[in-house]
Amino acid sequence: MAVPLIVKGNLVDILSRIIRSVEVTVLNGKIEKLISVSKDASLPYILPGFIDSHVHIESSMLVPSEFAKLAVVHGTVATISDPHEIANVCGLAGVDFMIDNANTVPFKFNFGAPSCVPATIFETAGAELDSEAVAALLKRPEIKYLSEMMNFPGVLNNDTEVLKKIASAHSLDKPVDGHAPGLRGEMAKKYIEAGITTDHECFTAEEALDKLKFGMKILIREGSAAKNFEALADLLNDHYAEMMFCSDDKHPDSLVEGHINQLCARAVAKGIDVFKVLQAACINPVKHYKLDVGLLQQGDAADFIIAKDLTEFKILQTYINGVLVAENGRSLIETSTAEPINFFECTPVSVEDIRMQKSELPLINNYVPVIEALEGQLITNKLMIPLSSFNVEGQFINGNVSEDILKLVVVNRYKSSPVAKAFIRNFNLKEGAIASTVAHDSHNIIALGADDESITKAINLLIENKGGVSCVNGKEEKVLPLPVAGLMSNADGYKVAADYTAIDKMAKSLGSTLAAPYMTLSFMALLVIPHIKLSDKGLFDGDSFDFILSQQQ
Repeated sequence: MAVPLIVKGNLVDILSRIIRSVEVTVLNGKIEKLISVSKDASLPYILPGFIDSHVHIESSMLVPSEFAKLAVVHGTVATISDPHEIANVCGLAGVDFMIDNANTVPFKFNFGAPSCVPATIFETAGAELDSEAVAALLKRPEIKYLSEMMNFPGVLNNDTEVLKKIASAHSLDKPVDGHAPGLRGEMAKKYIEAGITTDHECFTAEEALDKLKFGMKILIREGSAAKNFEALADLLNDHYAEMMFCSDDKHPDSLVEGHINQLCARAVAKGIDVFKVLQAACINPVKHYKLDVGLLQQGDAADFIIAKDLTEFKILQTYINGVLVAENGRSLIETSTAEPINFFECTPVSVEDIRMQKSELPLINNYVPVIEALEGQLITNKLMIPLSSFNVEGQFINGNVSEDILKLVVVNRYKSSPVAKAFIRNFNLKEGAIASTVAHDSHNIIALGADDESITKAINLLIENKGGVSCVNGKEEKVLPLPVAGLMSNADGYKVAADYTAIDKMAKSLGSTLAAPYMTLSFMALLVIPHIKLSDKGLFDGDSFDFILSQQQ
């Protein structure tokens, strides 16, 4: 006979907007009874668990089971997880890997069917999921929604394949996530009227308000690189019923520090009503995505957290289906080995492959288009820098460290092909190079550096390890292997976080002033975010949605 679990505390009834002292009885993973007791202000707070309403687990560099191990410490009990990254590398086998690994731990992952694999036709990915594959995925009960529709031009131009994917989700009454950075006015209205219900790409309050008025729900994103909390948080005052919190892409060191609980603390510190904050963090995702996650009602799954306070949201305990999974900053989820899955076929590169000839340069009136990376944003600026600012050696053109102009390259990881090259500003490396096989969305190898020799060495370290992140200077080489699709480690999450912290520190010792240089680097190939990016096929203008200079294979 099952023994009931009894928890006593001040229950936060978010929808009723009251706090009352209760005794919660849990039996067989469900909340059997909620009995009011004498008011006791000294008791901790009982509230529904936090939910990350849009996250790519792969960006944590951890397999789902290890992501869960770290997240439960901060009161997260569930995620809305888009397996888009691994699907771009390994196709349906990658989605299956995520689901199978997620099922090994007591955590409520809710996966979507990736809508854009590949994200565009202007890059080389490892797989393709057409409308038939997406329709088949959506029919699976463990697939809860259609993942972010990044191909907003396809929606606006009535692309047949895009509309079929959306229609498949609607036919099954499953929501469709959006991705429409900068879309405003009539174009935003048309995108939303296609049946797309959320957006996590708003970087101004004005853009978010524009989409809210057309009925879209807005996610406040705060990841390791893209940070929109400060721009959007005040909208919770009036629009809390239509908003949620998400991280989108969060590196392991950031996840060790905190998760959705941090956003709740920051919102309350801004003077936003705690019930409004918690509705966005705990209630809205469950309602919108129809999740099997309990909301502290009799008969619900016993998914709840015990918090010391409602200001800093220090989590004392986390329960999922009545099982204690974290207590006092310690995860009770054990590490288990995951067998890697991967697609990595390229051969080592040489310095000659990395060199850029003047004939390859997209000169416009003697000016060179240069990518400007921006702190805390995924968008980039397109700079036009005079040729005189570059170092020219005979027929070759190089960056200029003194002008903060570095060479950026993308190497096709799926087959041996010519290397795509461009220039970038705002990484501020004074020496050496950094490289990564986490390069949204096709996850080819992306690297930048102060000289071609260092760039070559950083790239070949990743090829040798079949994926990872690397850093080199004249004296030292460091690599964090990511054997699972070149995106994730199958090691203990806390060890991965420590190893990542060390390589991040090394990258910053080369001069980088960015808060998250590797995360920022990973988005420099993301063509669906304006204004200028580099794919393995060439330099791309996100506004005209075409190449500035193509290196098509």
